[in-house]
Amino acid sequence: MKILNEAHIPDKISVNHLEKIANKIFEVNIVTFSDDELPMEGTEHNRALYLIVKCEDSVVTWVLVDSGSSANICPLSTLNMLKVGDERIHKNSICVRGFDGGGKDSVGDIVLELTIGPVEFTMEFQVLNVAVSYNLLLGRPWIHAAKVVPSTLHQMVKFEWDR
Repeated sequence: MKILNEAHIPDKISVNHLEKIANKIFEVNIVTFSDDELPMEGTEHNRALYLIVKCEDSVVTWVLVDSGSSANICPLSTLNMLKVGDERIHKNSICVRGFDGGGKDSVGDIVLELTIGPVEFTMEFQVLNVAVSYNLLLGRPWIHAAKVVPSTLHQMVKFEWDR
């Protein structure tokens, strides 16, 4: 209440906008998205959610956030681009299955250091030797570890808490 009592409120603010601001003050640890955050084309887009991250001291573009994936995926071509040696890949016998029911044997798993926004992560990825439209795929393991809420509608992720 102290914040609301001491807040300077512009004369030309709409009641609806003021209500949104007040609600955000009371929403501790609740992540919400508003219509103000929609991309220019509004709700009519069908784009995937891609991020730009720092990985192993390099900037990596086309990092796909996929809440439907049960694994973080790193194509072998991305490791080659990052000049990460094969000796860091731990061999395993995991088969990664796609939505079409087909499977691809993992080359192995690797732990990579990521910086996304102000937050640093150490994440395990399944390494696949496949041609894909992304450089990294962040699935549910990252989403849960990072405590983020992805919104493909708003084309953003929000962290639930500050580290």
